[in-house]
Amino acid sequence: MDFKTFIARAHQTEISPDKLLRDQLLWMLLLRVILYTMLLGISAFLQSGQLEIILPPYYWLLFFICCVYLLTIGSAFFLLAGKGDPRHFAFIQNQLDIFLVTLLVYATGSSHSTFSPLYFFPIIAGGLLLPGKGGLVAAAAASLQYGLALGLEQMRIYPAFLNRYEFFKEQNLFTSINHFAVLGLTFFLAAILSAIFARRLLKTEAALSDTVRSFDSLSLLYKQIFDDIATGIITIDDDNRITSANNAIGRITGYSPTVLPGQLLFQVFPTLDLHKKGSRLAASLVRQDGVEIRVGYSCARLQFPTESTAHEQEKHQCQNCKVLTIQDISEIERLEQQMRQAEKLAAIGRISAGIAHDFRNPLTAISGSAQILANEFSLPDSPEQRTNRALINIILRESNRLTRTISDFLKFAKPETTEREWFSLKKCLDEVIQVSQADPLWPASCTLEIKIDPSYSLWADQHQIFTVLNHLIQNALPFCPQGAERIKIEAEELNISDNQGKIILRVGDNGTGIEEQYREKIFEPFFTRRVDGTGLGLAIVKQIVMAHHGTIAVGSSDLGGALFTVHLPLP
Repeated sequence: MDFKTFIARAHQTEISPDKLLRDQLLWMLLLRVILYTMLLGISAFLQSGQLEIILPPYYWLLFFICCVYLLTIGSAFFLLAGKGDPRHFAFIQNQLDIFLVTLLVYATGSSHSTFSPLYFFPIIAGGLLLPGKGGLVAAAAASLQYGLALGLEQMRIYPAFLNRYEFFKEQNLFTSINHFAVLGLTFFLAAILSAIFARRLLKTEAALSDTVRSFDSLSLLYKQIFDDIATGIITIDDDNRITSANNAIGRITGYSPTVLPGQLLFQVFPTLDLHKKGSRLAASLVRQDGVEIRVGYSCARLQFPTESTAHEQEKHQCQNCKVLTIQDISEIERLEQQMRQAEKLAAIGRISAGIAHDFRNPLTAISGSAQILANEFSLPDSPEQRTNRALINIILRESNRLTRTISDFLKFAKPETTEREWFSLKKCLDEVIQVSQADPLWPASCTLEIKIDPSYSLWADQHQIFTVLNHLIQNALPFCPQGAERIKIEAEELNISDNQGKIILRVGDNGTGIEEQYREKIFEPFFTRRVDGTGLGLAIVKQIVMAHHGTIAVGSSDLGGALFTVHLPLP
């Protein structure tokens, strides 16, 4: 899941403005029923106590309260059905409330009515439900309707049952104007205050919505990080019982993170020691499938916020909770071991290179002295001279072999710097063949099959490519059958793209070939299947090819033996 997905999820948790307004309207309808029921009930009770409160007859009150109930129930059903714009519905209900208050005020003596303050209910409700002009429109409607009730009172147009109240007959125009002015101004004042309060409430709700949205987004983000992080995370309580685990724990240990909560940590992972000190702890851990792996882990105490109250800390019910992080370090330890081994080999290589370099001078002196002795024992021919010549030839042969071994070792231990230039691949191969055939040990029965276009050129170090070709040919020759040696050398040029190409060089023979299990090892230093081999020839070849950003592979030749394929890129 990406960030946009769980942001959308977070937005789904918000309450839409229309739904919020519908909920507020439902509460207003409920409050309307409760308000009229209580006020009329209390007034009827006080009227029964012989207090001078103007009230219409009971059947009129019963009819009025029934109308209020029916209107409220019908409005609630209409609202719950979700038909129409809730703002229009709120405006209509607000005007209906003002009309109901006006009816009640008119029926209870207009200027003498004790229910005039009920106008504040729809005015304040209008300001809250319809921020902006809702309260002002309600105040204006309440003022007009209240003024109409006072006007009807002055024209003596009112219900007949009001004539039985003596104090109601004493009517004064200025008193009615005073009532209208005071209540009218109060209506607008209440509307302005409710509008101000509504605006502040809207800002608070907007800020709260932003906070809730941010909190939900962060909660989902933290949950996603907890689930997707590559490091395994386990939380445990005071009793070392697992309380949560992320998905990485399942990938590392094989245990599903849904079944771990509730289990004791040391029953599932007995090799983990939480009392050890150190920045890097390691242990062997048995996965659920029985495979043993090496893991690195660390444990830390969960610190709750310092400003948390004692009640909140008690609510956590965990004074010593811990978080445990686990990583699979099997591959890391293997690489570290390889690196330590490589460092040892590098140190040995540097020492060996120095020793080999120091051996060359004594070997040169021995070889030179043996050649002088060979010349001295060449004549006259006698059994003693023949024996001496045979011994000297052994010295020369072994000295030359040891010199070649030291040269190969130095080439491998201290690779030469690659100096590239354009040269003909065919001419380079001809020089290699000429040098090889000049060797007295080169068999006259060897057949070379060369298929290389003279136009092929390489951008490489000519001396190093000469070494590559020489080693591949010399490596193939000992495995060919004596008296019927065949070596095939071919090359082709391929275009990888419009401005990029490569040369593919193949050297095959009719020898015994290379078994499948040895094909990965033959390029390793000092690995050889020849009695007189050093195991460095193919290692040097691979080193040179990789220095030219190429590749080398071994397979089977169509002649029956081994086939070495070299890919060398062209600029």
